[in-house]
Formats: sequence, structure tokens, C-alpha cells
Amino acid sequence: MDDERPDVLTIGRLAHRTGLPVRTLRFWSDEGAVPPVARSAGGYRLYDAESVARVELVRTLRELGLGLDDVCRVLSGRTTVAEVADAHVAALDAQIRSLKVSRAVLSTVAKRGSTVEETALMNRLARLSAAERKQIIDEFKEEVFGGLDDPRLRDRMRTFSIELPDDPTPEQVDAWIELAELVRDPDFRARLRTWMELNTPVPGQGRPPGASIWWARQIVQTVAEVRKGGVAPEGPAAAEVLSELFGDADRAAVLRSLEAGIEAGAEHYRRLVARVRGQDSSPDATEELEWLARALRAADQT
Repeated sequence: MDDERPDVLTIGRLAHRTGLPVRTLRFWSDEGAVPPVARSAGGYRLYDAESVARVELVRTLRELGLGLDDVCRVLSGRTTVAEVADAHVAALDAQIRSLKVSRAVLSTVAKRGSTVEETALMNRLARLSAAERKQIIDEFKEEVFGGLDDPRLRDRMRTFSIELPDDPTPEQVDAWIELAELVRDPDFRARLRTWMELNTPVPGQGRPPGASIWWARQIVQTVAEVRKGGVAPEGPAAAEVLSELFGDADRAAVLRSLEAGIEAGAEHYRRLVARVRGQDSSPDATEELEWLARALRAADQT
């Protein structure tokens, strides 16, 4: 019989040769991926040596994630492996991005011990489109910075953007979730607006005392060095530092600006923006700013 010839393989012998289950080979055969080369007198499928090579190719393409329809199109010559691979790469990239977002959300949920409602909100925020994310930031910018009469601020805000890249890291997604929650908070917007108003020049006057604290990092660096040296904010050495930093500026105005920024969480906001952008932000200056506020309060009481 034909199925006993050494150059002809029954489906059982093909399964033994390739290491695949008979049911898998039968399914591939029914779908046209590995058609039999002949039939025995009893109607059984028969294969040859080329069928073994074809099975290996189908297995390789399937292990790479291609669907059986795509495999059949390649084997029939209706498309090329390269064309199918290119489309599959794009699909995998989209899947990987989605998985990264899912991982970031789940990581944040685990760290926060979030409720079901909080988890649903974070997932929605993480999966917003670029246009939806931009709308959130634009609304925030308008409420916090709109109408402030400061040309330098207007220029900064015109070019100011917070964009999550198309292929964000889990850290960037985590930062975006936290930032989106923050900028949508009416209380945060109100506190930041108050702080910005204290730092906006009145027409015809110079910048308010204390505004430079938030834009000149050398002030923070100076305080960091002083703190490292063990200088207490209530001591005479701290008073000398204040004179060096602010000269004869209105210390009360400086303190108001500083306290408003601390109350608003401006430093935390700054670092979140840097994380979303994937930038290396300068170290957290919260402790330096609080030291400076204590020093200003102490100086005001002497």
C-alpha cells in the first residue's frame, strides 16, 4: 500500500517525525497550511519529505505569533514573509505599549492600595489619547496661568507642554497618572494660582520679592550646602545666608511667596512634569525650601 512506502508518510509518521500532535497536523491540513500530497486507497492523508519542511515553516511562523490565515497566505505566495512580519511587528508594538500601560497602572494600584473606583480612574487616565491629555493640560494652564500680566510667563506658557511619548516607560505612565489627578484637582489649581499671582509683577513694577526662589536653582543649592554644614534656620549664620540671598528685599513678601509655593506643592508638581517628559529633574528641594521658610520666620521675629 502507498502508506507503507518509505518515501510516503502517514499523518502519524509525520507527527512522529516533527514532534507535533496528530490533532495539530490534522487542523493545519484542514486549513490548507499543510495539505496532503496524496490519499491512500483507504482515504488516509499521505505526506512526503517536503511536507516535513512545510510543517517546520508553519511551526516557525506560528511560534512568531502569526495567525494561520497569514501563514496560508505566505505559503500560497499571496504575500511574503517580510510583508506579514512588518504588519505583525506593528501589531506587537501596539500590544507592548498596551501591556506597558497595564503594568504601570497595576504597579501604581499595588503601591497605593487603591480601591476599585480609583483603579478604574487611573486606568482611564493612563489610556487617554494624546488629544485628550492635551485638553487636560490646556484647561489647567488656562485656569492657573491665564490672564497673568507677565510677558515672560506668557512666553513660558506658550511653549509649555506636558506630553507622554508614544512608547512611554512604566515610570512615565505612573507619573502621568499622578500628574493628571493633580492638575484636575480644583484645590491644587486654586493654590497654584494664588502662588503664581504672588510671583507676577504688578504693571510698572519689577518682579515681586521671592519669585526668583522658584526659577533660580542656585538659591536651593546654596541652602543645601548650608544645611549640609549643619546650620540651623533659627541661628545667626542663617541670617547671614538670608542677607546674601535677598539683600534688602522685602522679607515678608519673600516669605509669602515661599509659603504659597510650599502650600501649593509646586516642587512636587515640577518633579512630576520632569518625570512625564522623561527628563532628569534636579533633586527634590522641598526640605531646602522649608528650611528657608523657617529661617525667614525666625528672622522676622528678631
